[in-house]
Amino acid sequence: MAPNSISITPWNMALVLLALCNASINTLAFSTTTLPSRHTPRIPPLCASSKEDTENLLEKARKLRQDVSAIESSKAEIQKEKDAKEQERLAEEREAKMQKDKVRMRYSAEVPILKDMGDEVMERVDFPPRLKGGKSRIVTIQAPLPLGLVLGEDESMPGLTSVDEVVQDGNGDIAGVKQGDIVRAITACQTTMETPTWQLIAGGIGQPKTKRFMYSVDGRPFEEVLDAVGSNRMDVQGRDVWLILERMD
Repeated sequence: MAPNSISITPWNMALVLLALCNASINTLAFSTTTLPSRHTPRIPPLCASSKEDTENLLEKARKLRQDVSAIESSKAEIQKEKDAKEQERLAEEREAKMQKDKVRMRYSAEVPILKDMGDEVMERVDFPPRLKGGKSRIVTIQAPLPLGLVLGEDESMPGLTSVDEVVQDGNGDIAGVKQGDIVRAITACQTTMETPTWQLIAGGIGQPKTKRFMYSVDGRPFEEVLDAVGSNRMDVQGRDVWLILERMD
């Protein structure tokens, strides 16, 4: 703003119009004393017109403020509804994730997985339920040989190996195996011939090496499952057998 500029507001405008109105009145008074009445000019009521215009402007400003306030309130309500819906969506996503995690924890277990370099790493593995009803869960048990278990195959569900009998005070019984458990996976051992590169160059036949790995029982022939259980005797470290079981609550 310039140093000597004057800010024009509706009230300043009203004062200017009032001054013009007073000047007009003085002019009218002067004219009536010097001119005949038939030549007296008709002066418009500037004062009344200016006041009316000012009031109209103020009324328009008031309505404009009301409209702006209504628009802002409407925008706030819309944003509030959006925020509420977003919070509801996030809550539903959290609930769905919690339920999914709960189901996964129910039907999964951390087991030793044999990696390519020969190391065992504990990883969580999923075991989708074989028993219907959603009332079963996965349990993990470790027990030394002999397990003291009698395994069987359910004729109504081919490929399903169950624990038909648990020898009292046997290793399986002490570890927590129960009659009726479904065997989902066990550790098994396999011996292979491994030949280092220098032996291959020299024409060597290699050396036997026994590896332990997790063996999935699902859908496997019953005789193969029994062989897998017995193969744990080949473990040179004499480690406990891992049993992944599905158990009804």
